[in-house]
Amino acid sequence: MPDAFTLLLQAADLLPDDARTPDGGTPSDIRDCARGHDWEFVFDLLLAMGRTRSLPPGYWALLADAAEQAGRERAARWCGWRRGEAERGGLRAELVPTGPGEGPRRTPFDGDGRLRPMWDIGLRTPDGGLRLAVAALWVEDRPLLAPGASATVRLAPLTPELWHSVTVGQSLTMYETREPGGRARVIGVVPPFGGG
Repeated sequence: MPDAFTLLLQAADLLPDDARTPDGGTPSDIRDCARGHDWEFVFDLLLAMGRTRSLPPGYWALLADAAEQAGRERAARWCGWRRGEAERGGLRAELVPTGPGEGPRRTPFDGDGRLRPMWDIGLRTPDGGLRLAVAALWVEDRPLLAPGASATVRLAPLTPELWHSVTVGQSLTMYETREPGGRARVIGVVPPFGGG
């Protein structure tokens, strides 16, 4: 396998010329920084490119491999998450877990995609009962989410076809046990790469 820096350069080569970071950085800027061998800065610029546009799964796979080689486990997990979104799509939502003493959770949870709660997305069984759907959860911009705190999260449905009718503005209820564990409002649908 190529070294981490080579993987970053390969990812940069996948960027279209009109790609920009939120601060206006270009693929050319990334290549200039790469000549100075500033691995961390180049990696951060490549991550930032994913905030402004949809990028292919292969781009995220290269970044995940580079981060793994560099020992940046959480960054590697994030890039793996983004690869999954590029392949299958996902959702963004504002989540408020139930507060301390109001729901089943008493401690913060890691926001790195390992939690796979069940969600009430409006599905019902043939007899009218509640049918829950599972989606992994990633908390944006923070490593932990405490009960009662709010955050923007990303959801990766394990059975995407069950989630096709979920729309922006829809309210969802999170379950880790039989008791509701939080409420979310959908703020965005993330289509697969090339899916619109």
